[in-house]
Amino acid sequence: MTVAIAAVAAGCAHFVPIVGAPVFSLLLGVAIRAVVRLPDRLQPGVAFSSRTVLQTAIVVSGFGLSLAVVARTGLGTLPVTLGTIAIALIAAPLVGRMLGLASPLRTLIGVGTAICGASAIAAVSSVIEPEEAETALAIATVFFYNVVAVLIFPPIGHALDLSQSAFGLWAGTAINDTSSVVAAGYIYGHEAGDHATIVKLTRATLILPIVAVIAFRRAREIRAGGTHVPWRRIVPWFILWFLVAALINSTGVVPAAWHDGITLTAIFLISVALAGIGAQTQLPRLLRAGPRPLAMGFVLWVAVALSSLAIQRLTGL
Repeated sequence: MTVAIAAVAAGCAHFVPIVGAPVFSLLLGVAIRAVVRLPDRLQPGVAFSSRTVLQTAIVVSGFGLSLAVVARTGLGTLPVTLGTIAIALIAAPLVGRMLGLASPLRTLIGVGTAICGASAIAAVSSVIEPEEAETALAIATVFFYNVVAVLIFPPIGHALDLSQSAFGLWAGTAINDTSSVVAAGYIYGHEAGDHATIVKLTRATLILPIVAVIAFRRAREIRAGGTHVPWRRIVPWFILWFLVAALINSTGVVPAAWHDGITLTAIFLISVALAGIGAQTQLPRLLRAGPRPLAMGFVLWVAVALSSLAIQRLTGL
């Protein structure tokens, strides 16, 4: 199903290239999920698309990048990455308390905004053990602003006359989920997409120390000998394969003539992944939860987006 949606989205993008196939794919998935309930037999394929296919797309994109560029970009943009993460993590408990949200929910929304959306929320959920409804609500809140970001960031970037690298850094630090970062980046341009992907993957690795800190705090709070953290599930292993792909390309094994095809393949796989994510989005659940989680997500999202641009300007990036 997700492949079919991506194919239709590619056709739509042919007529409206400024929107791009990933956005069409996401919107079609959301629309289908809002109208019909997906049969149970389709659920495994949709889940596979939204996670495994996305990770595959990122690894494929690595074959078009140089490892030196990956290292230079990741390290060079750390001030912006660390600054925006600090803003989100400091603001989350303050804003959450002001809105009267429970501690687990404000922690999940804060970490999801700071690091990598649903992946970070799932990782932290394994440590603090919130109610299932709180985890689902946090993911829905963060994802809502991912969808909005994919739609509005590229036009805002053009209005601000951001360069390809500047927009990639902005998207990589100010959009939460990897799929939305990659989609927004490649909608803006190929260079912006590559830059955003590297920045986002650098940011995603920081989930490890943050989850460790939360785990230690949790263990101290419950006065236990220690909290088991499932590191094998938390570590984003696909980042390693992305680096391997970039290393292979750096050796010259991959002909330069293949790079355009690699980019097109990666974009199509991203479209398939976004179709799966859209098809899993339950907008009614988010609307029933009331405005407070959305309000917290909005405040953090805007704070991170503005601080990313401000830190870029201050550091000359």
